[in-house]
Amino acid sequence: MFKKLMFAMLALLAASGFAFADVDVNKGDQAALDGIKGIGPAKSKAIIEERTKNGSFKDWADFEKRVKGIGEKNSTKLSEAGLTVNGQAKAGAAAKPAASAEKASKPAKADKAAASASAPAAPAPAAAPASASASAKASASAKETKK
Repeated sequence: MFKKLMFAMLALLAASGFAFADVDVNKGDQAALDGIKGIGPAKSKAIIEERTKNGSFKDWADFEKRVKGIGEKNSTKLSEAGLTVNGQAKAGAAAKPAASAEKASKPAKADKAAASASAPAAPAPAAAPASASASAKASASAKETKK
């Protein structure tokens, strides 16, 4: 019983690792491909069979052409879910949320630095943290009254 429970926990841990990692269509095994949202056991088997018969996929167009059921829209969704071809995401696919959040925060910092260098300090930013802390206190007191 204990061994079964440990095996189940390890399998769950391994499966959760696949959900966050990019998987290359030319290198991934069936379990790794199944971990990509939008690819099930039948599709991963078809991908592996095509790769075994005719060699590695050259690019996204080659992948779309050779695997039945993979078209322009589907391949974009798979790329957004973490599938790559030769390490490359599909051109035109949206970036992953974590990557886009990092990119979005960098220009914002640069904009703040440029604004503070060109203009004198404004009282509005100082008022924002005070109102934020006031709203935080208000929500904390509201939570306490609900208890």
